[in-house]
Amino acid sequence: MRVAKAAILAVGSELLGTERLDTNSLALTGLFDRYGVALRSKGVVGDDEEVLATEIAALVGKVELLVLTGGLGPTADDITRPAVARALGRSYREVPELSAAIERRFASMGLVMPEVNRRQAELIDGGTSLANERGSAPGMMLEERGTRIYLFPGVPFELSGMMERYLEPWLAAEMGEVSRETVVVKVACLPESAVEERIAPAYGEFGRENITILAKPGDIELRASASGPEAERRSLLERMRLRLAELVGPAVYAFGEGQSLELALGRLLAEQGRTLVTAESCTGGLMAERITRVPGSSAYFLGGAVTYANQAKVELLGVPAELIERHGAVSEEVARAMAEGGRRRFGADYCLAATGVAGPGGGSETKPVGTVHLAMAGPEGRTDHRRVNYPVERERVRFMASQVAFEMLRRRLAEPPVR
Repeated sequence: MRVAKAAILAVGSELLGTERLDTNSLALTGLFDRYGVALRSKGVVGDDEEVLATEIAALVGKVELLVLTGGLGPTADDITRPAVARALGRSYREVPELSAAIERRFASMGLVMPEVNRRQAELIDGGTSLANERGSAPGMMLEERGTRIYLFPGVPFELSGMMERYLEPWLAAEMGEVSRETVVVKVACLPESAVEERIAPAYGEFGRENITILAKPGDIELRASASGPEAERRSLLERMRLRLAELVGPAVYAFGEGQSLELALGRLLAEQGRTLVTAESCTGGLMAERITRVPGSSAYFLGGAVTYANQAKVELLGVPAELIERHGAVSEEVARAMAEGGRRRFGADYCLAATGVAGPGGGSETKPVGTVHLAMAGPEGRTDHRRVNYPVERERVRFMASQVAFEMLRRRLAEPPVR
């Protein structure tokens, strides 16, 4: 069966609110795109059996592949199984072998399976159960009127395992090799408009439709895609990657999915055998937290000081009290003193420091909300400084300050050695 059209239904009332995003559909869309499967419909349905059954019935027979995520749990609001059975006009029943497998999973964690979990062992007539190695909810596969239907759990970690074990091998068998691939170029601390201007020549060279800009605060992802036979596709992707990097310039910090600025920074520190500490005021430990998200960061990160109060700056970092009194805590002079004091106290190669007004209050005419002074002290007695201003909400001010500080150090580390 050649898969030309597909649809996704994400199940769960929580996805209709403001707190939870449907990231599962994005993962599935990426997989479909790699195999040249056209996504015709994507939807979110709340925990309403009748509504979900209606949506399923409307898609069956019109697409070759339908994937549902979520609603396979043990509680009363997990309605995916009964909704699918209702849409297809089939019954469902508990399968003892599945119940036993779920019981064994609970026992392996030293727990007794609640009776309510037996709902997860229900199998729709004609369906095939799909083992879930990462959770307690088995998946399921059914076929109806030319449509293959997959029921997968909604927990992203569990879904990724099911996609890898069941969905991708089937797509590969039906569609052949991957027909479309994407390379990613990561860019730090440039406005989207500036990146757009820089890469404009690539649009004419490779086609505007093949290059996408995804922008987040302080971080831009360039995605270049290509189709065709593998050798030609890979060659084109490499040319696109190199050309985009050439056009953007030094702000490119990494290539590939899942890359972050803290990961790129950590890689450089580890490769060069350098150590880092942080001295933070307005960022409140965010820089240290981001750095230690990276596995293995203990190889280069020594620690940090959150010196929110002026007295903490004096006592922990050795910032002269008269310097704060003369220039104010939010100043270039204090930022430099924090960076130099942190480097000295910890005995590190580099120290990143931040002091500013994150808001929403506390600003003034000369130091408005969003003003941050960043400093980086390093070897050879060199201390760099940068003043930034982001008139945005508090959390974005804090994140942007940490992002710019990381980019300052990344650029320093990427400099060619002085001969």
